Amino acid sequence: MNATTNLDRASTAQRLVAGLSDAARAATVAEVRIGLGYTAVRLADERTGVAYTFRDLAQGGCSVFHGLRPLAGRSASDLLPLLESRDAIEAAVALACANALANQRHPVQVEGDVLERLDLGPDDDVAMVGNFGPLVEELQRRARSLTIFERVSTPSGLLRPQEEAAAALPRCQIALITATSIINHTVDALLDAARGCRQVALLGASTPLVAEAFAGSGVTLLSGVVVTAPAEILRIVSEGGGMQQFGPHVRKVTVPANPPAAS
Repeated sequence: MNATTNLDRASTAQRLVAGLSDAARAATVAEVRIGLGYTAVRLADERTGVAYTFRDLAQGGCSVFHGLRPLAGRSASDLLPLLESRDAIEAAVALACANALANQRHPVQVEGDVLERLDLGPDDDVAMVGNFGPLVEELQRRARSLTIFERVSTPSGLLRPQEEAAAALPRCQIALITATSIINHTVDALLDAARGCRQVALLGASTPLVAEAFAGSGVTLLSGVVVTAPAEILRIVSEGGGMQQFGPHVRKVTVPANPPAAS
């Protein structure tokens, strides 16, 4: 009971580390790429994961990674705990490692975009934390309102400063939250604020497709990617590319989490 209670109180990062620890001990890191747009980790069995690089938060001048060296050849269990690091580059490496561990087909994965899985109606107010441009037009068409919270200092059009998100989320029915919030450790406060929402989706290429890590969190959908062409993804990351270039080399999938109880 104590272990369960402790896990109930754990942060998202701690839950991911705990949930993937067995898989991490059995996996070896083959390669790490820290690009300007994304970070990628490839395991020895070719499973590959990506996570956003907060390059503006990089510390240390010309040497921005301060964790373990070398990374290649280590057990994935050495990288995974860095998910709790307050250094954004270390946390990105750890999240990419977590996504590599989870990068496989699973019966509950559903192909396609998150918009195909959202229970969204004309009376719904939507809060989007992170500006996912390709979703905006469809959300505006289908919902009553859409507000986007992003890292801006002043409001501009649909964009509001990210600091306003926690106060706005309780007034919304739908919350779409970027998985990069795991890297900068804002995810738990955002999920707490969104507990009254009917649907909460964590989305983006950084999303860990590990439903059990979000048990009790209020998250209903995990929308991320499964890498199908590791060599191409590593090349794109090294060349400063991102999701626009990932397209042909990943599968967009959605995984249900915390399904509503049967009435």
